[in-house]
Amino acid sequence: MNPFRTALAALGLSAAAASALAAPISYIPNADHTFVRFSYDHMGYSTQESRFNKTTGTVILDAAAKTGSVELVIDTKSVDTGSDLFNGHIQGADFLDTAQFPTATFKSTSVKFDGDSPVSIEGQLTLKGITKPVTLKVTSFKHGLNMMKKDSIGANATTTIKRSDFQMGKYVPMVGDDVTLTVAIEAAVP
Repeated sequence: MNPFRTALAALGLSAAAASALAAPISYIPNADHTFVRFSYDHMGYSTQESRFNKTTGTVILDAAAKTGSVELVIDTKSVDTGSDLFNGHIQGADFLDTAQFPTATFKSTSVKFDGDSPVSIEGQLTLKGITKPVTLKVTSFKHGLNMMKKDSIGANATTTIKRSDFQMGKYVPMVGDDVTLTVAIEAAVP
């Protein structure tokens, strides 16, 4: 066998493997470990915390190029306040208006990295048919193999919005206008 040809073949395989590692990878959120939570001040008495139980989407990460994107679809009818009465109330026209707007979406426009980890995700949040720019601050990030030995990522990210910006300002200022959104996501290759 020609040693020159063998060396070229090995170089070709190495280059192909390196480019395959650098390619963008799509991750699908795990429905049991991906939630959007929200909290707000309730008349100065307490901080109320709730979540949406159904969030789907896609996360794309190119670790070598330090680029990525996030698209999430939040089922607003899956809101879980811990109270059946309030679940119905918050789905009404004064707040989420889930009869007309059964989903909310987040679509990233850019992801900023510090080293190997994303630190912020800028994007467009559409809630109740209104789209506003938001920046999610990434508070934790992990990339590795999950329990099923699949390539996986996980992150927590947070931002604060004003509910009045999304035509949900009823009871402001008694009930806080600022709402903290927290995204907890675990996603794996399909």
